[in-house]
Amino acid sequence: MKYYLVAGEASGDLHGANLMQALKEKDPNAQFRFFGGDKMLAVGGELAKHYAEMAFMGFLEVVTNLRTIKKKTWRPAKKI
Repeated sequence: MKYYLVAGEASGDLHGANLMQALKEKDPNAQFRFFGGDKMLAVGGELAKHYAEMAFMGFLEVVTNLRTIKKKTWRPAKKI
């Protein structure tokens, strides 16, 4: 099965990596594409975007970076 996961910061990256590992144990053919970090990347799959590239905190910072966020996230996904 194919899975797409999203983790927006370090703790999500850790939980995402644990989830991916558990899924791989149940489904050895599991394929992953994800927004995440180094821990998820270590488990395997295709890193669509590292969460550090999208780390905007606070209302004003998010609003002033909406174009960047849109440009980096709203593209058609490649097939894995």
